[in-house]
Amino acid sequence: MMSNMSVAPAVTPEAQDAAAPWQLYRPGQRRTFLFVLFLTGTSNYADRNVIGVLLEPIKAEFGVSDTMLGLLTGLAFAIFYVTVGLPIAWLADRGNRQKIIVWSITVWSIMTVLCGMAQNFWQLALARVGVGAGEAGAIPPAQSLIADYYPPEQRAGALGVYMMSSMAGYILGMVVGGWVAQHYGWREAFIVIGLPGLLLALASRFFLREPRLIPRFVVAPEATEDARMSIKRLLAKPAYRNIVYALVLYFLMAYGALVFTASFMIRVHGLTVAEAGGLFGAMSAVGAIVGNLGGGKIGDHLAKRDLAWLARFPGIALILALPLYVGAFAVGDLVLMAAISLVGGVLLTGAVPAVFAAMHTVCGSKRRAMAVALAFFFANLIGLGAGPVLAGAISDHFAAIYGPGEGLRYALMIMSLTFLPAGIFMLRAAKHLNAD
Repeated sequence: MMSNMSVAPAVTPEAQDAAAPWQLYRPGQRRTFLFVLFLTGTSNYADRNVIGVLLEPIKAEFGVSDTMLGLLTGLAFAIFYVTVGLPIAWLADRGNRQKIIVWSITVWSIMTVLCGMAQNFWQLALARVGVGAGEAGAIPPAQSLIADYYPPEQRAGALGVYMMSSMAGYILGMVVGGWVAQHYGWREAFIVIGLPGLLLALASRFFLREPRLIPRFVVAPEATEDARMSIKRLLAKPAYRNIVYALVLYFLMAYGALVFTASFMIRVHGLTVAEAGGLFGAMSAVGAIVGNLGGGKIGDHLAKRDLAWLARFPGIALILALPLYVGAFAVGDLVLMAAISLVGGVLLTGAVPAVFAAMHTVCGSKRRAMAVALAFFFANLIGLGAGPVLAGAISDHFAAIYGPGEGLRYALMIMSLTFLPAGIFMLRAAKHLNAD
């Protein structure tokens, strides 16, 4: 795949008077690009997260433990995601990001369909590895393109719209996947969720644009850096390091342990697979709309006063989310649990646009894909990779004493504690943001 990617042109004398990349497109074009990237992100997260609502029927068919389910949802996905992510990001910082996205969508969509064809647990795990390998080329190039499409004072809002794709994907995976699994089976759910991605690959091919192919594009000096130097210079920035630490802890719960939320609703509150998927999907929808759009707007507004707020604001939000999630899993009433979780979800999703806007503020214009991929390397390997496994192991431990429902309750409450240090690291990043 990499050999077919075009490489960014070298700096020419004419580039000295070149326009900034966001000046190359009209507002209507930017909105079209953002909409297509939103759809690709939705496919990304739907294919990644549909497995969350399918864990119970998979567990019943293959007779595996919660620890093994955590391995399936976390480490099996993350291992190739992080392995492939860094070299793809290096290429994305120098080559044609549009082509990378097209090929990535094609790979993860095909591998999701293959998940539905698995006849045993290990075949399913291998297909999940393939999903992770494909999705490694999704988010870093997409964020890098958005940062080129939009000027700095509009990035948090644009990233907020793009970040809504994570919850849109969650909704699609949980609601549609849960409904299909309830009526037709879990294998069919994978196939139904995976196939539309092939159409999105075509849409990305024809509607996205790579500004580097336009001679007036400004080519930054970092374009000549090798991958090792880019990583070294990123990690030399205290603000960037603290953002990475925060993302690792955030992923442990938000993209790790929370994969068991639908299972929690089924075991503790007695919902069916379709009901759990529908409720969790509805909660995710409201949280995504309010959190991402509101958080992006708040981030843009506060950044005009002081860029440090791009890190300070999510730090406060993460700390406030801790007691909400502990309380949500502790209460016995389903309606109260859903209401509390919704508020916590708004805080979590509201923090994310500002987190990545802060990252793009300090990383350097041609290290954007590498900055995102490096952060995702650690966040996915440790957070997403270990989060479900750790939550599953804690659940299995307490299940032996209190039963499967209460065991999962205690596991999710304990894992929620990660939001406190994550918030503290973002507050530390705020102290260095302007200097970096």
